[in-house]
Parts: sequence; structure tokens; C-alpha cells
Amino acid sequence: MPLILPGNVATATAPTTYSVANSCRFNDGDSAYLSKTLGTPTDVDKWTVSYWIKRGVLGNDANVFGAGTASSNEEKAAYFKTSSNTDQFYWQQYISSSTSGQLKTTQLFRDPAAWYHFVLTYDSGNATSGNRLRMYVNGTEITAFDSETQPSADTDSLINSAIAHTIGCDQAIASFFDGYMAEFLFFDGQAYAPSDVGEFDEDSPSIWKPKDPSGLTFGDNGFWLDFEDSSALGNDVSGNNNDWTANNLAATDQCTDSPTNNFCTMSPLVMDNTTPIFSEGNLLIANNNNDNWSDGFVGTIALSAGKWYWEVKVTAGNDDFSQPGISDIDFIGHHMGGASVNNYSQTWTNLVQGAAAHTTIYNGTETQYNSNLAWQTANIAMFALDMDNRKMWFGVDGTWSNDDSDTIGVPADGTYPTFTANDVYANTMWIPSLHGYYDATTGMNFGGCPPFTISSAVADGNGYGAFEYTPPSGFLAICTKNLGSDGG
Repeated sequence: MPLILPGNVATATAPTTYSVANSCRFNDGDSAYLSKTLGTPTDVDKWTVSYWIKRGVLGNDANVFGAGTASSNEEKAAYFKTSSNTDQFYWQQYISSSTSGQLKTTQLFRDPAAWYHFVLTYDSGNATSGNRLRMYVNGTEITAFDSETQPSADTDSLINSAIAHTIGCDQAIASFFDGYMAEFLFFDGQAYAPSDVGEFDEDSPSIWKPKDPSGLTFGDNGFWLDFEDSSALGNDVSGNNNDWTANNLAATDQCTDSPTNNFCTMSPLVMDNTTPIFSEGNLLIANNNNDNWSDGFVGTIALSAGKWYWEVKVTAGNDDFSQPGISDIDFIGHHMGGASVNNYSQTWTNLVQGAAAHTTIYNGTETQYNSNLAWQTANIAMFALDMDNRKMWFGVDGTWSNDDSDTIGVPADGTYPTFTANDVYANTMWIPSLHGYYDATTGMNFGGCPPFTISSAVADGNGYGAFEYTPPSGFLAICTKNLGSDGG
């Protein structure tokens, strides 16, 4: 399972220390998007767009960036098409109902754990016709296409012209993107290379990273959306003040999950054959039509060492309940192969209205313990996982539990855990997991972008994440910067 940014191996250059602090979460169920009518361009025949995305819901038509006035005059420069070939990437330009330019990849983009970097350059004045539309992903040019139509020489682009533009949907205000966007850059009058806005990591030369774009030329219509102002997510920091209007986006859609610090989310790739509803950047999971999705889901980052913290909030009726916890990594292989629940090891907390209990399955043996902490839908559940000593603690609203005891657990001291691994599974990787029944809706907060309201926004000891309660000393948010410094 991919854990961090994908990339392509190349000769490394000395990396900068540039860090992207924030991203913006687009929830397609909210019809969230940014809009702006651009002005007179520096050069309508030459531009570059660069953006990072982390996909949420897969398998739906989703537009990242485009412009147009009608379906017969529109350009989509980042469109995941699903009607015939699921999750291919399209760049399409229609002028007077005719295709004037098109690139359609053979490659599919289906990894919800990864941040992808796209660079698209439009240069219709280029003497080499094959270089008028160019597409790069994670620093490498894509040259294999199912369909390729290059524009005629000096064809004016719709993008960068003085018409309505959108980020997060198409010109008809439909086909909404779902997931995260970061470091959205547009350069009017420039055909920049990926190396101008990104670089390979010197220590990990297969990992593509963003570079500081502040020294580049943006042109009259250029903009730089860094999403660092939660009250104005469309704020342009290029110096042009080409601000965008935020539609159906809130301050809570500002996230710290970014290309330079990738946080755990829940994966829609490992699930049973029901149809749960993923939303809020794959951090909120709702059941669909009373389906029983007990077979469960897993997170996007598996753990082998270190100490980790996350929070959970559940909305459920009297007969509904959710089961957040952890599973050993073999869960994925067994689950995808249709094996019995007894073929892997896991532990979870049954969150039922008015009560909480813990269940473990080890080598086919199921054991359940009552918790000394009551749970209600208004509560926030806490999980602390010590992979170095293979222990886990469960808590409610700042107080830690210990099964069948009035003794309060102390994760920082390693005492009175809810669960301790003690057999062959003690040496495997573990991964956050979730089971649920009936109409339960579960929010999983790993710190990168809380899917439910919190009032505190407390970070871990390394300064990462946003939680309602203070993580125990030494326990960290599940994100790549912590993986690098503290195991995992």
C-alpha cells in the first residue's frame, strides 16, 4: 500500500527546504469550487498551470481546472473521466463544438493515498507541433496517450482568456472534484518546465517535491493559491491579487495534509461489496441504505514502529454502532481474497449509544471486554497506539480506559493498556481500521483535516496535526514527517 508521495527515479539535485503548509479540501457532496473571470492575458497562446492533488472519491467525472462559456466552448485542463475508461486523465479543448486540442492518458490515477503533481503547458506558437500541449506528472512527461490532438499553430486558448474560469468543477458547475488541492499555480505567458516548480528529494530520489515559486514570472493573469488564509481560501499570493471566489468552501476545509506532509486517511480501495459513502477527504464514512459494512476499511498508512494518536467521532442511532480500531496488515490480503474474519488479527472498540466495549480476534479466537467508560454520540473517542511495545489505549473525551477495571490507563507511561499483542501478530505491521453497522457515520481524525468540529486544534509534540485533546507525550499524528523522524 502506498504510504507517501509517488515519484519517478531520476538524478537527484540538492533539494530546497520549501514546505507547503496547507491544502484545501473539496467535498463533491458540497458542490465546492473556486471561480473567477480572468482579465486580459499577457499571452493567450502561452501559459503553464501547476497544481498538487490528492484524490478522495474515485470513479466519478471530476474536473480540476477549466474555462468556458458553454459546452461548445470549454477547456478542461485536468479532468478525470469515468464514462468509458475509469480515472484516465484528460485535457480537452472544444472551440465551436470542435476539438482543437486533446490529451487523454493511457495511465490511470487511482491512488487516494498519494499526492500527485501535474504540470500542463500550453504553447500554440511552438514550431514543434507535438510540444504545443505538454503534460507532466511527478516531474516526468507523459508521452503515451489513448488520444492526442495538438492545436493548430497560434490557436488561442480558452484558459487564460478573459472568460469565466473554475477550479474544482467544469464550466457548467458540475463534475465536481473530490479530494485535496495544494500549491495551485498559474503562469500567464510562460511555458515552464516541472523543474521550475518541483525537484527530486536528494535523500529519497524517487520522491518528487515542490519548490518555492516566488521567483518565477506570473504574468498579468497569473496567480498562486497557497490556501494559507482560512477566511479567504481563494486568496492569490503571487502579487497580482487575482483572488478567486470560494463557493461552498468553509474555513474548516483548510487542511495541513499537504505534498510535504502527507497524512493518513481512509482508503476506498479496500472494502466489502457494499456501497458506503466516503466524503470529507476520505475521513467521513457513512453507510448507504442500511448496508452492513462490517467487513471494514483500513487507513492509507501502515505502521511498524513508533507511537501514534488519532480521534474518532460517530453519529449513530440506538441500533447502530461503529468499530474503529486496528488490524494487522494481513487483513488487506485476506480481505481482498474473501477470507474469513478469523484469518487475521484485529482489535476494535464497539461504540454503541450509551456504552463502549472492546473486541479482539487472535488466531480465530474472539474476546470481548467491557469498558469502564461510557460513550455517547456527543463524545470524541481517542486512540493511542504504541507499536514499539504493541499496546493500544482507548479513551473518551480526555480520559483513558482500561478494560474491566476502574484503573485509568496512562499511555505516556505504558501502563494499563486496553490491548496488548502477544502472539505471532506482535511482529507484523498494523493499520488503523474501521468496521460499522447499519446507519452509523464515522469521522476519523488523523490530524490533517478533521472531518468533525473540534474546538482546540491541539498539535502533537512535533507540532503536527489538529486534535480536540492533547496527544499523550510521545504519541504523534500519523503523517509522513512523523514517519521520517519517529519510525513507522
